[in-house]
Amino acid sequence: MDARDYHHFKPRAMAAVLESYGRLRQRYDVVLVEGAGSPAEINLRDRDIANMGFAEAVDCPVILIADIDRGGVFAHLTGTLDCLSASEQARTRGFVINRFRGDKALLDPGLVWLEAKTAKPVFGVVPYLHGLVLDAEDAIRTEQADHSQGSAQGTFKVIVPATPRVSNHTDFDVLRAHPQVDLQFIGPGEAVPHADLIILAGTKATTTDLAWLRAAGWDKLLQRHLRYGGKVIGICGGMQMLGRMLHDPHGTEGAPGLTPGLGLLDFETTFVREKQLRQVRDRLCLEGAPEVTGYEIHMGVTTGPALDHPSSLLDDGRSDGAISADGQVFATYLHGVFDHPQACRALLQWAGLAQAQMLDLNALREASLERLADVLEQHLDMNRLLAPLQA
Repeated sequence: MDARDYHHFKPRAMAAVLESYGRLRQRYDVVLVEGAGSPAEINLRDRDIANMGFAEAVDCPVILIADIDRGGVFAHLTGTLDCLSASEQARTRGFVINRFRGDKALLDPGLVWLEAKTAKPVFGVVPYLHGLVLDAEDAIRTEQADHSQGSAQGTFKVIVPATPRVSNHTDFDVLRAHPQVDLQFIGPGEAVPHADLIILAGTKATTTDLAWLRAAGWDKLLQRHLRYGGKVIGICGGMQMLGRMLHDPHGTEGAPGLTPGLGLLDFETTFVREKQLRQVRDRLCLEGAPEVTGYEIHMGVTTGPALDHPSSLLDDGRSDGAISADGQVFATYLHGVFDHPQACRALLQWAGLAQAQMLDLNALREASLERLADVLEQHLDMNRLLAPLQA
């Protein structure tokens, strides 16, 4: 959908959201709802389902959280509050200031002013925490400044084209955190650096993103990369692009028709109406045959001779993906393939990183969550913050 069509679709979406919320309320004592974007987007107030529109519908209290690292935090909070309706202002219980650097004593006069001006409390000021390994939301983090968790310190270069409809980019979080890997997302108009490995990610629209790649010259770049001995991985939609042809007989991604693929693997993909959703367990067809658990979520069915040399064998007897005869191209439908330490090491070694280290992303994530929880407990007034839940 484009933005206008989605706006008209919102009432139907809101019904599904409220139905889901109702199920959650039956199962849990507390439901924590995170908004998306600003609660004061006046142009989107009509039919809002992501912020105050939802809060009003379910009658829940609201806390405004502002990122002081972006600057203008007091104007941000007071301006937001001023743009809300009277009922929305009343349900706003207070503020949290996030990502603060420096001496809090210098901030305290502003907090006193904010509380006096709004008659609402500041529940706390959370310091800026470097090196957290947390899942991104629905936007790619392209900043390269904070690499205390590993990325960009490594010598093994991995690039991922940031196509307009890229999806499931959390597949690469472990590579961002890996101390031996420098992973970069390459957006429109950006120079493409030398790389040891190029990964084509999942996408919400395979043919559209494939057209974007061709227009940006990635098809020729991939051919040159392979001629010089580089490796290529395609995941889900990225795998489909690597084949010879994409068939869309039902107009699943637009007008019905055929789209030539990149031709790096001898298979073809036909889009079907029903999305395939399954959790899987398999073993990679690489040295050591590491076990992997992950999930498939795609619209296509792929067939062809290249699948006779699969990239993994599933525990239900099926095979997945393909590895090219020359061993330079690896394709899989499996999301989460890098999340397993042994599998990640095997893939990096296949791609050319000798003595690749194992990295346990789950352990890093859990340690980050524990650290964040400790900091929140230390810097937030939890009694006042959680008081609405006792009502």
